[in-house]
Amino acid sequence: MGHPRLVKVLSKLYTPFLRCDPHRYATADTVLQRDSFAPTREIDPMNEIIVSVGAYGSLFAAISCLINPGDEVIIMDPSFDCYTPMTLGAGGVPVYVALRPTPDARTSNDWKLDLKELESKVTRKTKMIILNTPHNPLGKVFTQEELEMVADLCIRHNLVCVSDEVYEWLVFPPNKHIKIASLPGMWSRTLTIGSAGKTFSVTGWKLGWTVGPEKFIHGMQLHQQNTVYTCPTPTQEAVARSLEEETTLLSTGKSYFHEMCDIIEPKGKTMVKRVNQIGMRALQPMGGYFLVADVALWPIPKDQLENDPALTYDVVVNNWLIKHKGVATIPMSVFYSDGNKHLGSTYLRFCFFKEDSTLEKAYKALEQ
Repeated sequence: MGHPRLVKVLSKLYTPFLRCDPHRYATADTVLQRDSFAPTREIDPMNEIIVSVGAYGSLFAAISCLINPGDEVIIMDPSFDCYTPMTLGAGGVPVYVALRPTPDARTSNDWKLDLKELESKVTRKTKMIILNTPHNPLGKVFTQEELEMVADLCIRHNLVCVSDEVYEWLVFPPNKHIKIASLPGMWSRTLTIGSAGKTFSVTGWKLGWTVGPEKFIHGMQLHQQNTVYTCPTPTQEAVARSLEEETTLLSTGKSYFHEMCDIIEPKGKTMVKRVNQIGMRALQPMGGYFLVADVALWPIPKDQLENDPALTYDVVVNNWLIKHKGVATIPMSVFYSDGNKHLGSTYLRFCFFKEDSTLEKAYKALEQ
């Protein structure tokens, strides 16, 4: 379950997302009212929340508990790299559907999910779909229409939705973070995952949580009891106190959650401008602290690149950057399934959540 103080404050934090007038959520001003869309209900902290060893632990428990051998899990390419091995570890079968950029894509939200392709992936063996918003690595924030499309699919085919929302507080205006669990008919089939590490920028603390219906949370409790057993009490107490304090500041605009966006968003805009100036084609991220850039047309001395046919171009460029510029990125192809690696083979993921002085050193190295 988790430390009583922590699960209670989490229930207070998340309950308002499921309580607001459905006609008001799209235009409400406060964070707690901004995107709820469901009948009034209270979250039971003892039975509808579980605290885990990081969001990794939450994902692992959720997938392990709900997936049986042979069950199919729909995963969106590109995806965070633990979804596939966790699915395989549970005996599940990953089934991939690709997010694809529009021809004139300029932002991360210009990468779209095709309904027909998504529908084509559903079979009688499909059990789960994994959603990630804001998305890592793209920085995409799924819109209401996109979430309704996924929700409709889940309801019609009786699917469970595991919604990885660890970057929920890093959404840049005018985008809105909408919890898919708040859409009609989705609470009973959704597990929403959050992270203290991402929420408070303390990733080494390894504390995450899952909010969802008791029928799912109970299974996760049994799983955790027989794996990691519990989470460190001092860490849970620290996170509980932090959430209590920040929750009281949400409506004032002075919360750390607001300040984080104010600090990070300009860094992302600056990075887009600077990497575009040297010939890359960067996507403006709508959330999170990662940026994806196409390096296909970036002029690089070809005689300095590795000539290994086993390596995709993004890996070759990343290796060159490390060796010749001292700048490390992550090749996008590593976030793709084998069948879709070609879709990410000219993209790199940059992180802009760094000190400005560090970022400036990287820009100057790239410009030389």
